[in-house]
Amino acid sequence: MPKAAFCHWRIFKGWGIAAAFAIMRLNMQPQRILIVRLSAIGDVIQTMPVACALRERFPDATLVWAVEQRAGALLQGHEALDELILLPRGWLKSLGEVRRLRRRLREFNFDATVDVQSLTKSAVLAWLSGARRRIGFGNPGGRELSKWLNNERVDPKSTHVIDRYLELLGPLGIQRPTVSFQVPESQADRLTAERIIGEHSLDEGYAIVNPGAGWPSKLWPTERFAAVARHLGASLRLPTLVVWAGAAERGAAERIVAEGGRLAVLSPPTSLPELAALARRAKLFIGSDTGPLHLAAAVDTPCVGLYGPWPAARHGPYGPRHIALQKMFFEGPTRARRTAPPIYMESITTEMVCEACDEILNRDY
Repeated sequence: MPKAAFCHWRIFKGWGIAAAFAIMRLNMQPQRILIVRLSAIGDVIQTMPVACALRERFPDATLVWAVEQRAGALLQGHEALDELILLPRGWLKSLGEVRRLRRRLREFNFDATVDVQSLTKSAVLAWLSGARRRIGFGNPGGRELSKWLNNERVDPKSTHVIDRYLELLGPLGIQRPTVSFQVPESQADRLTAERIIGEHSLDEGYAIVNPGAGWPSKLWPTERFAAVARHLGASLRLPTLVVWAGAAERGAAERIVAEGGRLAVLSPPTSLPELAALARRAKLFIGSDTGPLHLAAAVDTPCVGLYGPWPAARHGPYGPRHIALQKMFFEGPTRARRTAPPIYMESITTEMVCEACDEILNRDY
């Protein structure tokens, strides 16, 4: 018997056939991998380290990410990815769209999928790809039908969501990789950021305030943001650029600028990639648990995160450069968190935020 065959036979005999096949599969390097994280913006940002870790481990593999169109703007030009599959919202409700997507996915002949979202819609997409290995969350994390559609399930042990996402790479032989985001920046986005900085005389440095949030229960009072802007201007001579998206956020931003002292300025409308370019050049970012906060953290800008309904230990800005403030958080399901009373955010005082800003800005990096 050839030596290699004899070695395999000893594995089969001593460890059992199932264990032997598991070891052999672990050592097989997938050549075509699909990442499935469809939304939301903050979650897509926090999934970027998965793509970076896969690229580092499998430099020659084809890496594709399936994502909904709005969040996909942040992934255009990402160095770790070979291709994006951009989906319209509600694609699963259209039989024609599902058929079109299936044809597109099957063209890649994927070896494995990594379903970071682990919902029915994301697991269906992974299943449509035809990949034999479909990795997703078990308990906790796997929701709805995903635990039946994904055939390799990981039970995460980590606290922070980014570390939990990276645990999904264990079946592919990746353990505790370095966390990297590699948020892309185009020349057009850089030029837009530099123009805004120049027009508002922010060349000597500035802080960014983002008053918006995806849920009303995550909003911090606008008058407190204004007080923080006044503190930064009066105590540190640091201007505050107030960013916004949509009519409701613009109204809040205008109130902050009106009450925030002469160094508070209103940002023009920006796309997400343009906001990333602005955040990359800021000295500080202040906002609640929402996509722009995680975007600022991903471009390595020190952040003060304001947390109420969700636990900051799990969802706070990732890394030691940031401070996540939380006095209390809501115990309950997601739907209940969305309508949590304002006391959870209002328990964070203006003084707490000002002290956190001072701590970050006085660090000697």
